[in-house]
Amino acid sequence: MIRIAIANQKGGVGKTTTAINLATALAASGWRTLLIDLDPQGNASTGLGIAAANRDLSSYDVLGGEASISEAAIATRIPRLDIVPATVDLSGSEIELVGASDRTHRLKGALDAVPAGQWDICLIDCPPSLGLLTLNALITADSILVPLQCEFFALEGLSQLLQTVERIRARFNSDLAILGVALTMFDRRNRLTDQVAADVRECLGGIVFDSVIPRNVRLSEAPSHGLPALVYDHRCAGSLAYIELAREVIARLPSLKKAA
Repeated sequence: MIRIAIANQKGGVGKTTTAINLATALAASGWRTLLIDLDPQGNASTGLGIAAANRDLSSYDVLGGEASISEAAIATRIPRLDIVPATVDLSGSEIELVGASDRTHRLKGALDAVPAGQWDICLIDCPPSLGLLTLNALITADSILVPLQCEFFALEGLSQLLQTVERIRARFNSDLAILGVALTMFDRRNRLTDQVAADVRECLGGIVFDSVIPRNVRLSEAPSHGLPALVYDHRCAGSLAYIELAREVIARLPSLKKAA
């Protein structure tokens, strides 16, 4: 099973929106997809229509060893897309696990125990921090996808994240790769947006995806209906951009790992 962490320590960059819509696009392309909501806010769970009352088991229970990934996973309304939801209890995990010897490898152990062939690919929606939850995600992931808002401080925050990735490679997960950087909240009316995008591409080169996610009202509206934008309005500019991003992601994945 291919494992991708979707992470950025900065909040409000479109990370959860990217996780939801990319997972939907992968599922629509035939991939048996698992989305793990590792953010205590639980926005990915809400955005896929999983009500709080229906989250009997969650990523909190998985990290605590009280449930397996297979037990906690819930089928969504999207064919081939399952989610391990999050609850507010997850916010206490970092404190509760601080004394555990395997605190950084809890998620990896849980994913390693998933029966072969149950899912083709797993996306992990990380919280907006570089704490223990994100560390668990980066240690278990094959690669990291970074949503990057087109704003002035974007490169500064990205530099910090890339330094963290290097430290994790050195100490925990030498195979962790950067799948790519996705530019989000792009506003063509703003000249600063164009300049930031150009600076990011000049600095990072080919790891930046060609697809750019625009600011789009439909992307903002969709979660309130418990639907990915690709289902809520598959013709809007945001949905079309995520479809293109999914194509680029698939092209970069080691497709031989996908089950037939």
